[in-house]
Amino acid sequence: MQMDFKKTILWAVFSLSGLMLYNNWMVHEGKPSLFGGAPATTQQATSPTAGKADVPTQMSGAAPKANTVAPMAAGATSDAGERFVLQNDVLALEISGNGANVVDAKLLKELTADKKPVELFQQTATHTYIARSGLISMGNTELPNHTSVFKATQSGKDGSGRPFIVLSSERNGVKLEKTFVLTQGSYVVDVGHRVTQSSASTTPLVLYTEILRDGSQEQKIGPFGGAFSASTFTGPAVYTGVEKFNKLEFTAMDKNKITIPTQVPAGDPAWVAMVQHYFASAWIPGDKLARDIYAGKVDLNLYRIGIQTPLGVVAPGTTVVEKTKLFVGPQEERLLEGIAPGLELLKDYGYLTILAKPIFWLLEKIHSYVGNWGWAIILLTIFIKLVFFPLSAASYKSMARMKEVQPRLALMKEQFKGEPQKLNQAMMEMYRKEKINPLGGCLPVVIQIPVFISLYWVLLSSVEMRGAPWVLWIQDLSIPDPYYILPIIMAISMFVQTKLNPTPPDPIQAKVMMYMPIVFSIMFFFFPAGLVLYWVTNNLLSIAQQWQINRLFGKKAA
Repeated sequence: MQMDFKKTILWAVFSLSGLMLYNNWMVHEGKPSLFGGAPATTQQATSPTAGKADVPTQMSGAAPKANTVAPMAAGATSDAGERFVLQNDVLALEISGNGANVVDAKLLKELTADKKPVELFQQTATHTYIARSGLISMGNTELPNHTSVFKATQSGKDGSGRPFIVLSSERNGVKLEKTFVLTQGSYVVDVGHRVTQSSASTTPLVLYTEILRDGSQEQKIGPFGGAFSASTFTGPAVYTGVEKFNKLEFTAMDKNKITIPTQVPAGDPAWVAMVQHYFASAWIPGDKLARDIYAGKVDLNLYRIGIQTPLGVVAPGTTVVEKTKLFVGPQEERLLEGIAPGLELLKDYGYLTILAKPIFWLLEKIHSYVGNWGWAIILLTIFIKLVFFPLSAASYKSMARMKEVQPRLALMKEQFKGEPQKLNQAMMEMYRKEKINPLGGCLPVVIQIPVFISLYWVLLSSVEMRGAPWVLWIQDLSIPDPYYILPIIMAISMFVQTKLNPTPPDPIQAKVMMYMPIVFSIMFFFFPAGLVLYWVTNNLLSIAQQWQINRLFGKKAA
């Protein structure tokens, strides 16, 4: 019975491996995942001028609908106006005169394969990804919004030497001034919205800040087109103090089947974001006022997520200022933690965050000493191996004992040929007398699977690995090995491990064990080089440990 259970475990591992490989191929080809979620979107973005109904309606005090929109205000213009540049040492922004929207953002220290800065925000004929803001009112009064023409009224450096620019627009007696300020070394843009009322209107005003993006995936990388990079999440996300972090799938927004916390009370933290592999953007408003969150589809393959902050009635001749932050940058965990509560959750580790976060913390600590992410991965692997050493040693001893009794198992198999039940009984009796656990060799694999998956997400999600070299031909640990050397070493190491293990008496099990190195090697051709480096190091350490134990048992047997 135990042998049947062992056979079931082996088949389960083999089947799961094949299923994972097939699932990632499906996602890579743009088809739905077998485990749910949206496929990679490859449809081109709509034209930047194709917003027919993209000025949000006022939500506060009414029954909110997440994707409610109102017709574009009269006099709306396309993004063909003047652009203003604001830059520090890490971020270069372009702000459009039409709407005072941030329509281009270059991350100056994050380079592409052709050594150009990563361009996160863009507004072109094929790609739309921008941040914008404006005013709306309870009545349908047209106010300065993201479609209005803004003029630069002031620019330069403030008293702290920070570059800034002020853009202003006025409509129907309401003046909106947007102030953008950059701090050296920071990916956070301080955005002030100064509202001045010169009319006698008593209509409450609402400030909205939103991110607009098409549903396309970022450019895939790697020798196979980055099959596994396609499985990372791309889309809107929202955080509140009560409901914490939630991701919204583009496909769910297409069907208007999203659930978000629409109302946030004063004092509670909240932000909205747009996430993609390695990078993100987020509007982070102040928490002194109550806020409303909204999201939805604006046009064909065009989506948004935003926050409305009710400013109340602005009395004639008075001014109110609402300060917000706009983050545009990499998903560096320590960086995000210092910006806003919960913002580090933009770096998504999946369901095993509880394991992944301490693994990354340890990896980061090791890197602070060695200065190379590749060597940090190797040292982390050695540490994990030491932690599991007692369990692994017990398992390898069990496998060594199994190898000792292989001749007796072969005799039993011949003796009870055609009588599987008697064969199992005889084997169980022998295992009991010899104090051998036939399942002992499976324990290290089973225990390490959660650690392996956690480390997979750490290496896949960590922008720190992006472009990080190790040695010689490995110049980027975040993409597959360009010459497949590590996967080949991985296959050889798995084959050696198989030879060191006792041959299963069951022929089906023997075939499974023979083919598993091939299956896993094919999978590892698609994995980031950093993850393969971890597994190769782990295998080499396991081989050394297993060989030593086999040698000791061989001496005892002699």
